[in-house]
Amino acid sequence: MKKTALALALTAATGLLVSGCGSDTLKIGASPVPHAEILNFVKDNLAADAGLDFEVVEYQDYVLPNKALAEGDLDANYFQHEPYLLSQEDEFGYDFHALAGVHIEPLGVYSASHASFDELADGAKIGVSNDPANQARGLRLLEAAGAIKLKDTGGDPTISDLAEDSPHQVELIQVEPKLLAVNLPDFDFAVINGNYAIDAGLSPSADAIFLESGEDNPYTNFLVTTTADKDDERLKKLGELLRSPEVKEFIESRWSDGSVIAAF
Repeated sequence: MKKTALALALTAATGLLVSGCGSDTLKIGASPVPHAEILNFVKDNLAADAGLDFEVVEYQDYVLPNKALAEGDLDANYFQHEPYLLSQEDEFGYDFHALAGVHIEPLGVYSASHASFDELADGAKIGVSNDPANQARGLRLLEAAGAIKLKDTGGDPTISDLAEDSPHQVELIQVEPKLLAVNLPDFDFAVINGNYAIDAGLSPSADAIFLESGEDNPYTNFLVTTTADKDDERLKKLGELLRSPEVKEFIESRWSDGSVIAAF
């Protein structure tokens, strides 16, 4: 009986030790560029002095980081702007909380075969995101560039909202965001998110035919967690570090061409 009690006590103590160690290290999901780069800068230069330990888990798409967060495989993620977050909550019922706004990646229109919209013609194929939030953002950018005219729907536009008096009757093709840059030669023009453009070797400021303004931009990328964990002091600390002067200086020097802009 004594041996059994001792064995149980040791097992319990070991479990507590393992549990304590595991709980101290945060898992943060992120897109490789620029999110993971920014997180790794914090990890390598600021986290230790703040008593913070975290692991960066990279994702190539926009779906899995929220799924992993909802299922408890991540403590937080850093890859999305608020309109996308809200659309994901509406679609999947996620109960998330945006902790800290860090940066903006100006959305751009690119082409592998045309130098400007002066060459835009009826029937031209334009690739746009297939997720509602980024699709609406891209369509508004095309309208701001004078490439299309949208119906006044009173809500977020979709590819079916091209106005009859649009200057060009183009073909708007929905594509998974990460594939737009890869398949750019298949389109006359494509609207590409900043992180995927950078990852494909494109410079938004140099290569985009038309680029979204960073001023008064509602598409700030946030550190996001679950509502249940929004008061976790470690996540609050990470949010503070992501908005620190050191990170702002890193963003401005690393992406001096303006392809990534600090939002604080």
